Amino acid sequence: MATLFEPSLSSTGAMRSSVHLADAPSMADSLPSISFGFDDLRDRMARFTEKFDSFIAKGRKQVLAERNHFRVNVAELQEEQRVKQKNIELLAHKSSDHARSIEKEAVETAEMHAAIASITHQRDTCAQHRDRVRTETAAVRKQIAQRLAAQQEHAKSFDIQASFNNPELDFWQSYLAMRIDGMGVPDRLKFVFSHVDEKNWGREAWFELDMEKGDCRVICVKPKLEPDQIKTCVRRLNENRDLGGFLKGMRGLFIAALK
Repeated sequence: MATLFEPSLSSTGAMRSSVHLADAPSMADSLPSISFGFDDLRDRMARFTEKFDSFIAKGRKQVLAERNHFRVNVAELQEEQRVKQKNIELLAHKSSDHARSIEKEAVETAEMHAAIASITHQRDTCAQHRDRVRTETAAVRKQIAQRLAAQQEHAKSFDIQASFNNPELDFWQSYLAMRIDGMGVPDRLKFVFSHVDEKNWGREAWFELDMEKGDCRVICVKPKLEPDQIKTCVRRLNENRDLGGFLKGMRGLFIAALK
């Protein structure tokens, strides 16, 4: 059920209440007295401030010390880094030098191997040449021994023949007034005749006889004789090997030329 609001009743009640409150005692008068302790609070705040300032001062000192220590550490690290960088640069320089040294040694090693190969080739060539020379020397020695044996055999036979020829040679030398001189050349003799000039028995006439190629030939004559006459005598000598007849014929040519 709805309640009806009456303004006259509301205003009257309010006035009555205000009058009743004005006659009643104050609530502040009825509150107990309270002591807030401002002096103690002030002391505690002062002590707190002192402790706080001390804490801040210690914090500042610690921060300053840590900052100084950090700066020292940073300086030490920078110095260490500088030293390490210097060491790195030194090691890099040494590494570069070492690399160049290795490269130089490699080149020198290659050159040394090439020189060794060349010397080895020369040694092998010299060894082959030595072996060839030894073989040729042995062959030459064998030939010399054979020729020496042949010469000794020839000399032996020549001595045997000379034992038969010496009396005949002495006869022709005495009979033809002749002597035989060596020329210092193998297979070449000089025949010298005397008593060929009736006006001067001491005058000599001579000729050189070359027997090197098997067939004899007269290569030099003094005094000068006719070439055809010399060829005739030499041809007879080569045909019949009659040395006595040849010498007798040459003496006759000299006597005829000097008349």
